[in-house]
Amino acid sequence: MSNLKITCIIVDDEPMALNLVESYVNKTPFLVLKKKCSSAIEAMEFIKETPVDLLFLDIQMPDLTGLEFSKMLPKETRVVFTTAFDQYALEGFKVAALDYLLKPFDYAEFLAAANKASNWFSLIKGKQQTEVSEEKEFLFVKSEYKQLRIKLADVMYFEGLKDYIKIWIKDNPKPILTLMSLKSLQEELPETHFMRVHRSFIVSLNNIEVVERSQIIINNQRITISEQYKPKFLAFINDNSLQL
Repeated sequence: MSNLKITCIIVDDEPMALNLVESYVNKTPFLVLKKKCSSAIEAMEFIKETPVDLLFLDIQMPDLTGLEFSKMLPKETRVVFTTAFDQYALEGFKVAALDYLLKPFDYAEFLAAANKASNWFSLIKGKQQTEVSEEKEFLFVKSEYKQLRIKLADVMYFEGLKDYIKIWIKDNPKPILTLMSLKSLQEELPETHFMRVHRSFIVSLNNIEVVERSQIIINNQRITISEQYKPKFLAFINDNSLQL
């Protein structure tokens, strides 16, 4: 069995169903329950602040159905649908559900679905690790009529200024200035090491020192995380936090 831990929430408007799935999650070693929610709206609010890997999601709920909610989830978040109505199975798989549990289901059926999720996340993590090993380690940038070789591990952050970018390097009090847009630069950077957190900033994830409220501190510089980029950054923090 993999050591991979999968964070999850349960969403169901029936208290007995919530409690049953909770008991199943608690006896499954690789699942980490973050919350039980009695509506999709409650779950939506929770995920905004605390992204999770997996939802055990009922389909038939008032106000917002599980199918409607699943189409609003971040692409990294996966779903196992739970429902008493098998006519939703085909539509459930159209929204990339990992599995579909027809109520009433026992622990063996639940565990089979959970194992399917574990296998899927293991494949994704393995692919990401392979991609990291193949990522570029440097870039050449044009500055003052020269092509400078920039080692990406030494970059603290990139700051966009209209058509120019300031590249802030470790142990270098002055930035390197290059004529380029932040959007074009972002396409060249490995996503596992760099993330855009503001219209004017891309930060090195490996060089973040402190996250305080909605600000990142790198080399004594405070960089605000804007609302547009906050969900993805919070997902990164969640994936790399100790589960207490």
